Amino acid sequence: MTEEHRAEALVSTQWVENHRNETHLRLVEVDMDREAYDQAHLEGAVGWSWQTDLCDRIRRDIIPEEALDRLLSRSGITNDTTIVIYGDNNNWFACWAYWQLSIYGHRKLRIMDGGRKKWIAEGRPLTKEVPTYPAAHYMTRGPDVRLRAFLPDVMRLMAQSSSSLVDARTLDEFTGRVLAPAGAPETCQRGGHIPGAVSIPWDQNCRQDGSFKSREELARLYESRGVTPDKDVVAYCRIGERSSLTWFVLKELLGYERVRNYDGSWTEWGNLVRAPVERPPR
Repeated sequence: MTEEHRAEALVSTQWVENHRNETHLRLVEVDMDREAYDQAHLEGAVGWSWQTDLCDRIRRDIIPEEALDRLLSRSGITNDTTIVIYGDNNNWFACWAYWQLSIYGHRKLRIMDGGRKKWIAEGRPLTKEVPTYPAAHYMTRGPDVRLRAFLPDVMRLMAQSSSSLVDARTLDEFTGRVLAPAGAPETCQRGGHIPGAVSIPWDQNCRQDGSFKSREELARLYESRGVTPDKDVVAYCRIGERSSLTWFVLKELLGYERVRNYDGSWTEWGNLVRAPVERPPR
């Protein structure tokens, strides 16, 4: 991957400061809910909630095509709009939105490096004013299922030496010492990890200020664990949001061609009857 390609997917806080008022560009803040956005956000940014806007809570699925069309249209976004996404939790949910928009074929996508954390730390301007934009007409392209892994895909790849499973959860979750982070509502019946998976927690991709590490650092991180560009790679976590950050790093920052996010993740695998689980002996 060239630095030019990295720059296409990832933009700095200064770049956003310089370009945020351009008419062809829309800033979108994506958080777990609307609380942080309502407190303060970047001027001109619309707010999306991971909990209500970017999932199908009845079917436990990504956002349906018709719902995405409505969300983007009411946000004043057309198929030609450049969408710059940022959020809290080191851009977990921003990467979740980026992954879904990629599945549905939106081409002009960027992540603001460092998200809310870096923007606020740099003392850049915030507002409580919620912008309004004229409704636009948006039409999704058919979903690109090559970016998403389902349970049968993971079962097939699990035992193949030509593939890599990357567990983006904490080491305590990977080893089964805990089933889920404290306070997380989604959980599972068993702890551990998918057999053959390597543990590369999501936060190893990031610096203290919330920005992503350099391409060289990221390449060393993954290649040292056997996760190389020639393999079929599947990332997973507990519900798919942390692993969407891993997917973004591998796909967009390192240029891996065959990488998917398994959003069923541990809440599917850890509850599945007879699914094999690995964990260290006690």
